[in-house]
This record gives sequence, C-alpha cells and structure tokens, in this order.
Amino acid sequence: MQKPLVLYALCGSQRMASTNRRLLEALRDNAPVGVCVEICDLIGELAIFNPDREGENTPALVEEFAAKVRACDGIIVACPEYAHGLPGGLKNALDWLVSRDEVPFKPVMIAHASHRGDFALEQLTEVLQTMSFDVVHDAFLRISLLGKSEDAQASVLAESVENRRLLSALAKFCAAINRNRI
Repeated sequence: MQKPLVLYALCGSQRMASTNRRLLEALRDNAPVGVCVEICDLIGELAIFNPDREGENTPALVEEFAAKVRACDGIIVACPEYAHGLPGGLKNALDWLVSRDEVPFKPVMIAHASHRGDFALEQLTEVLQTMSFDVVHDAFLRISLLGKSEDAQASVLAESVENRRLLSALAKFCAAINRNRI
C-alpha cells in the first residue's frame, strides 16, 4: 500500500480571511482519501531573509519551515497580487529556501483565487522555476473569489467541489507526484 501524499500549502496572503486561504482550505477539506493538505502558518513569522543568517545561523523557525518543505511530497502555492508583484512574506519564505536542498525538483501546484493577478502569477512561476521547483502546469487552479461576499465565496467553492474542479486539479497534481515517485 502506498503511503499517503502530504501536500504543504503556502498562502501568500497572511490574512486569515483571505480568498487564497479559503481556496487552500477548500483544497484541504476536499482532498481525496490518501491526500493530506497542511496549510503553512509560519510564513508571517519568518525573519527577513539575510544570507548572513544561513547555515549554522539559520533561525529555528526557518529550519522548521524548511523541514516541512523537505518532508512533504508537493507544495501548493496560492497568493494574491500586491502592486503587480508577489506578497513580500511569500517571497521572503521562498528566499530562505533558495540555497537549501529541500526544493530542487519538488512538485508545485499554483492555485489562484482571483480573476486578475497575472503579473504575480508570472513572477511566481518564474521564481519557482528559477528555484528548480517542478511546476505542474496541468494542475493550475484558478477560481475567482476576489470581491465576493463570504456567502458568494462559499457558493463558488461548493460549486467547484460539485463540478469536481478542485478534485480534478488535485488529481492532476497527485498523478504528477506519483509519476515522479516511481
């Protein structure tokens, strides 16, 4: 029997009520049997990246974050666009991983909770590919929640569960991970 897949989800928005977090929560809550999605709550607490603090000077929280990245089978990233770019906290978290060995060839899925934000999506893809993540383009998920009330967001997410959009994206991502595990 194959061990369950563990997916670690990074949310670029640090607001607990953000649309991107809601999308990650929907993926977590609707993951198929054998797939566990854990949402990272460390990003907002990480020290600002400084190369002088790498190696033996790496903060304990950064080591904890890196250990979670190492232990998972794949990463899901959801982030908004701030001023035509990536949110600083998410970029900071990724910067801490650049010179480490947790990332190369780690599968990553991008989820996006807005009908806009293409600048950030392009930047995110470029950063992830530069870091040698294996971006699984077929698993890209875009569900527009931005600007909707909580009830409307819940309705859109329920419809995405019903029409299997969430499950389809996760299935494509998990299939890519499983192909690489063999």
